[in-house]
Amino acid sequence: MLSHRNVIANVDSVSQIFRMDHKHTIAGVLPLFHSFGFTFTLWFPLLRGASAAYHPQPLDSKGIGELVEKSRASFLPAAPTFCQAYLRGCSKEQFASLRHVMVGAEKLQPSLAQAFFEKFGIQLLEGYGATEMAPVIAVNIPDRECDGIKQSGARTGTVGQPVPGVAIKVVHPDTGERLPYGSEGLLLVRGPNRMLGYLDRPSETAAVLRDEWYVTGDIVKLDAEGFIQIVDRLSRFSKIGGEMVSHGRIEEVLGTVLPGFPSVITSVEDRRKGERLVAFVAAVNVTPQEIWQRLMLSGLPKICVPKPEDIHVVDTLPSLATGKLDLRSIKRMALELASELSEQFVR
Repeated sequence: MLSHRNVIANVDSVSQIFRMDHKHTIAGVLPLFHSFGFTFTLWFPLLRGASAAYHPQPLDSKGIGELVEKSRASFLPAAPTFCQAYLRGCSKEQFASLRHVMVGAEKLQPSLAQAFFEKFGIQLLEGYGATEMAPVIAVNIPDRECDGIKQSGARTGTVGQPVPGVAIKVVHPDTGERLPYGSEGLLLVRGPNRMLGYLDRPSETAAVLRDEWYVTGDIVKLDAEGFIQIVDRLSRFSKIGGEMVSHGRIEEVLGTVLPGFPSVITSVEDRRKGERLVAFVAAVNVTPQEIWQRLMLSGLPKICVPKPEDIHVVDTLPSLATGKLDLRSIKRMALELASELSEQFVR
């Protein structure tokens, strides 16, 4: 449940970073049923006197290019998946009016950020949020310089610093003890944009609210300048032979050894070790054996490398309308493939 105060507070926070007025237009490509699209392509322009131009199909790169060019949009909130499509289907001339492209909802791959900058001359500004926070918590911003003094606003590999009005802390997942800079721990956040709770779900609300803090469920590292690095979702760890293995860490390595090819890690039950890693890679002209060999040579611990028979090359990875990977469908695919493998073994 998000109140008017929650939404207005988040708009006010982001307005202090990205100045918008009647001279600016936002390109609305995010679905309005998603908090990111609802707050920043509807209420943000309305409350700041800016214009908005909408398109119903965020992956229609031809239509988006024409929309941005015609409306002379200066601000584009999007998901990295959408930007991958724009990289292929939009021209530099069509995106000439854009000042800022803020991306969220999923991890931004460095290869995409680099390719986007090389083609359009635009820095993708990765942010981070949660529907429960209406939704923006942190974001990278352009570097700024005044009187010869430069202030760093963005840091590669992070989701930026907290927006004004949002407080954060990193704690031990089990004890709740506050951790020092550089330690991996559970991220807690608070601010006037924090939700009222889940509708008619008091037990679920109590599970994620500690006093004034919202428990994000994300494992992060916080540096001394306040930049947040997302390590993984607490729920996106597998316990293999007693060791906690981060899915996000493996996906990051896959992005390095197979640049340009989206990938995702999930897991299935394993009788001997508790869980077994399963990888899906949307690639061409590469085999599971080749992917396994590259991972083995990457320096990843052996426990973090899926077996060749658990690496699957697919045409595309299932995604939600928001641009996020559909992790439930991916899990279901892994379970179905594991079941087929078991049947073949029995036969």
